[in-house]
Amino acid sequence: MSIAGILPDTEITELAAEGGIRCNLPFVDNQVQPASLDLRLGHTAYRLRASFLPGQSRTVQDVLDSGLVMHELDLNGGAVLETGCVYLVPLMETLTLPENVSAAMNPKSSTGRIDVFTRVIADQATTFDHAPAGYVGPLYVEISPRTFSILARPGDRLVQARFRRGLRQATREITVSVDLEGFDGKVGYRARRHSGLIDLAKIGQHDPRDFWEEIDVRQGRMILDPGEFYILASREPVIIPLDEAAEMAPIAPEIGEFRAHYAGFFDPGFGVAEAGGTGGRAVLEVRGRDVPFFLEHGQAAARLVYEPMAARPARPYGTMGSNYQAQKLKLAKYFSS
Repeated sequence: MSIAGILPDTEITELAAEGGIRCNLPFVDNQVQPASLDLRLGHTAYRLRASFLPGQSRTVQDVLDSGLVMHELDLNGGAVLETGCVYLVPLMETLTLPENVSAAMNPKSSTGRIDVFTRVIADQATTFDHAPAGYVGPLYVEISPRTFSILARPGDRLVQARFRRGLRQATREITVSVDLEGFDGKVGYRARRHSGLIDLAKIGQHDPRDFWEEIDVRQGRMILDPGEFYILASREPVIIPLDEAAEMAPIAPEIGEFRAHYAGFFDPGFGVAEAGGTGGRAVLEVRGRDVPFFLEHGQAAARLVYEPMAARPARPYGTMGSNYQAQKLKLAKYFSS
């Protein structure tokens, strides 16, 4: 009998071998993560007039054919996706899920840390970032750079999918608060407006001084400016045991004055000592909203919701050369140290 829970790397690979995940190209190195699969951009980006959901009676292509597309961009050779615009890109991977397996999607950590807003859309979808059990069809990613324009190509990986057998079954949750006392003298970063282009193919090659300014925090307090984007870290170390996965969720959506995350998946092994993760923190991608908001050290910012794995991963997080294991306050992998 198959065990309910989040599918580990070995079962994701088996699912693909059985035709549950299809693509004309083989998986690349590290595309299969301990409890998720990176999804790759296809060859065309559609510049849209607005975001959308197709609803139960339409495919995504039906909506695109209805006049929502402004123009097309060929990603072969690279294309600039500009801030303030909404794009839709077909993903290379398509799904033929078993009747008891669903998929949830989320931005990758590096995507959230450069303030690129993404959501995955399936045919007949009434919600973003979800493919129901038994779904058969393509996947598309909506991309909206908020602060930095990006140079994207086919095969770039901005989003990831987590596969779940059976119903979601949260086992516990913990509250994560913000650290405003700092790590090695650094408390956080605020994104610079009107910065240059981030080339997604250039890992560790962008000078952070061109894109970020360090935050000067006094007495453990700061004010979030509306519309500004910040990188902060959690006060508490985060540990995801090998038999669990977790997802970050808002602590109190009714507060409404700041959003504390974009990328929410935490894989088994994050922060685990045996995988080299001792002391690892959650990086918080914070955006101020409608009014200036007074943020204090130790203030609750988000919560981690845990759920069981169907089995332990063969390669826990951190054993594959992760950019973020044992992190404290850390920018995206695209920036030099």
